[in-house]
Amino acid sequence: MAECTFHPGRETGVSCSACGNPICPDCMTPTPVGMRCPNCSREKTRVTNLAVQTDLPMVTVTLIALNVIVFVIASLAGGGFASGGQGQVMLNGQLYGPAVSDGAEYWRLVSSGFLHAGFFHLLMNMIFIWILGSQLEPALGKARFLTLYVVSLLCGSMGALVLQPQVPVVGASGAAFGLLGAAIVMAHRRGTNIWNTGLGPVLVINLVITFAVPGIAIGAHVGGVVGGLFAGFVLEEVGERHGKNAALAACAAIGVVAVVIGIAAASGTGLIPN
Repeated sequence: MAECTFHPGRETGVSCSACGNPICPDCMTPTPVGMRCPNCSREKTRVTNLAVQTDLPMVTVTLIALNVIVFVIASLAGGGFASGGQGQVMLNGQLYGPAVSDGAEYWRLVSSGFLHAGFFHLLMNMIFIWILGSQLEPALGKARFLTLYVVSLLCGSMGALVLQPQVPVVGASGAAFGLLGAAIVMAHRRGTNIWNTGLGPVLVINLVITFAVPGIAIGAHVGGVVGGLFAGFVLEEVGERHGKNAALAACAAIGVVAVVIGIAAASGTGLIPN
């Protein structure tokens, strides 16, 4: 077990949520984003007012902007803004098992997460990502949040390919569900009741919609939320014990596994009949 940075000889399993240094109970300062060491808690106090006034979750904003830009490009290249278009951008970027397996078009596991089937589809996903991203990004930091998002997206693609590889899939909902899964893990680890915060009900309602409404990519939603649960736990647990870099590496490993499983499943017939 690691020793406290400020009190050598004292073993601890807790790390500062900002810098990752091990800290003992005497050094812990509770904050809304986890325990902070004395140095980071003082820094937080100095910049709190400025952060509230000027800081934006820039990774979240950038991801939303990319989704909007890709939607506009795909719409102009295809059938218009109502449907998201069916032009070359959509056809070459959507997740489709045979194209992944036969054509080795592995980029589809990522590109499909930035394409949408219509304006309403885009709007709902972006609202979802903004709400969760504006909470998670300040808590995790830019690098860990971006890693979480990408891993969730890849796990959503994996789920879609495992369940229905013969069905074309687009949308950022796998990544959005992953953010929800991570938020649930982080809230639970901080002793927060997920039912009181609304995270639990939101998950249940969205899963009911996923299975009840025809045409929704069940695999992407389920794969995304499961990936987010695992990634959120790894980022928190490994981060506390071994620091940020180890947490990032462990989380990235989940994404690699998701890619391997997704590619392997792309040539199959899927678990849900088409």
